[in-house]
Formats: sequence, structure tokens, C-alpha cells
Amino acid sequence: MKPSGKTVKLIVYEVLQFAALVVPVFVIMERFAALIRDVKGQDVTAYWLVVAASIAYMTSATLLVWVPLKYVTLKKRRFISEITQWRPTALAYLLLSTLPCFAILIASSKVQLDNQQTFDHFTELPVSLVLFSLICVDVIERIRPYKLMGKANNMDSDYDMSRPVLTHLKQVTSVSGQLPTDEGQNSVIPDQAEARNGSTINKRQDPTESYSTRPTTSYLYSSTPRPMPYSGPLSFLWRKDGRSEVFVECFLFWLDTVEMVRVLGEQLVFYSAWVFPVYILAFLSSLRMIVAPHSSLLSFAGVMLQDLPFFIIRVALIAAFGFVTPLLYPLKNVLVSLTFIYFTWMTKLKIFQRHSMF
Repeated sequence: MKPSGKTVKLIVYEVLQFAALVVPVFVIMERFAALIRDVKGQDVTAYWLVVAASIAYMTSATLLVWVPLKYVTLKKRRFISEITQWRPTALAYLLLSTLPCFAILIASSKVQLDNQQTFDHFTELPVSLVLFSLICVDVIERIRPYKLMGKANNMDSDYDMSRPVLTHLKQVTSVSGQLPTDEGQNSVIPDQAEARNGSTINKRQDPTESYSTRPTTSYLYSSTPRPMPYSGPLSFLWRKDGRSEVFVECFLFWLDTVEMVRVLGEQLVFYSAWVFPVYILAFLSSLRMIVAPHSSLLSFAGVMLQDLPFFIIRVALIAAFGFVTPLLYPLKNVLVSLTFIYFTWMTKLKIFQRHSMF
């Protein structure tokens, strides 16, 4: 019996998520085991103890937490299907995989500092493996409701309510067109102008006529069901699909956290006490993944869990180590925080509601 497409998609998603769950832990723990072996003078017993502990941990976590959670989620039990504002799978992944990985990385730095030795600072491993696995899980959770072949179901690929859209075209006459003309002069009837793809073509207009029209566009956050699509020869450039945008949005969503963790690739930062606040704040930032993408709580969580703490820690890192992170990121953090506070709360005050201001 040939499996259906939904079954194949489900198997692929679950295999990818399980791989993203266990691979970072095994790789980080193996590197930590090698570090312990080197610190203890090539003690092979210590190496295999750490490796065995990682296998025992992932086996227990999978059987006791991950598999039961996946079962009730896929079976859509009532108590789990009623959850719409946060994602239980994301919470389980963060607690079972991301948190242990960050804890082991902190322990690795502490062990080397205590022994005054520098064997391994893990370079790109936290970003290239741990955070990439986190992004993969987030992408799968977002794209799971949609089919992968054909047109997207329940996803409008041509319209996005959060972006400016072209709502209408209107004719604006020039100054010469507003001057009085003689009755015998050839005039243009507005009904004879045809708007086609944003350009105006007058079929009966005389070339010497002083009356002219120019199209203007109004970009508004409109509630219209669908904007007018472009139908010219380059219409393929206007095509988009929400499923591909999920990948872009996810990588942009995690870009700030990736840069924060990347700072620890600098040996001066990794072999210092700053490894503790950086990894702790990076994990707090990853908690935003628990909030559902459509939830209004996501903006508040982004400012409180990421932008405000990241701005403070980045200013401190720049003061302590120099420009280990570009100034673009603290500027982004402070601007996002200030604009969120202003537009969310301060604009509600009476002093900011006067029409005489701005």
C-alpha cells in the first residue's frame, strides 16, 4: 500500500525535528567529553562517562517527554488542541535541547578557566549547529499546516496585511489642465482615459493639447480583500508565495540572537565571566519561539526578552572588549525598544493626541 502525501510529509517533518533535537546535544556533549579528557590528562574513562550520560539523557528525554508530547499533539487531544497562543513543541525543544547545549557551553568555559587552560572555545558550533537546529524546528512548526506542492492552502500568496499595498489609482490634473479653455478647443473626456497597469493612455487626446494627466498611487494599510495584480510582461517578478517567505521571516526572526551568540566565538569573550550573561540572555531571547507567530504578545516579548537586554549587554561588551559586535545591532535594539514604547503607550497620552503636533 502506497503511503499518502500527508503521511510522507508528516514522517519527514518528525524525522527532521527529532534530528534537530538530538544531534546538537550529542555533538556538544562529545566535544565536552573530549575537553574533559584533555583536562584530566587524556583520561579515556571520563570521556566515555560523558558520552554515556548524553545517550542516557536523550533516551530518557525522548521517551518521557518528546514522544508523549508528539503523540497528543498529532492526535489533537482536546487539552492540547485548544492551545492557540503558544506552542508546546517549541517549549519542549528549548528545554530538552537548547537549554542543555547552552549549559554545557557555559560549563566548558568554566572548566577551562578554572584549570587555566584553553583547549576548545567551540568557535562556530553554537551558531552553526545549535541555533540552526532551532531555526529548522521553528520553520517546520510554521510551515506544517500548509501543503508543499501546488498552491498554498489557507495562505494568501498575493496579499499581506502587514505591508503597504496599492489600494487605488486616481487622476491628478496638471496646472495647465485646470486653466479655462475655449469651447472650440478639443477637450478630453475623463471617461476616454484608460488606466492600464499604472499608466494612463488617452485614445482621443490631441498631441498639442495642454491638458495632461499623471497617475498617482496611494499606499495604505487597507482592509480591501486583494489588491489589483500586475499583469504586464514582467508579471513574473511580482509573484510570491507565503511558504517561501516563512523561511525568510524565520531567519530574520533569529538574526539578532545569532549575532549575540556569535560574539562568544571571540576567545576574549568566551574565556571570561561574560559567557554567563550572554548565554543566559540568548536563551531568554529564544523563549520568543514559544509564542505563536500570530499572537499579539510576540511584540512585547521581543522587546522585553531580546531588544532591551541585548542593548544593555552589547553596550557593556563594547565597553569591555571593544567592537566585538557591530554598532548596527545595539542601534537596532534601542530603536526598536523606543519605538515600541512610544507607539504602544506614549501615543495614548493626551499630550500626544493633539492635532497641532506632527
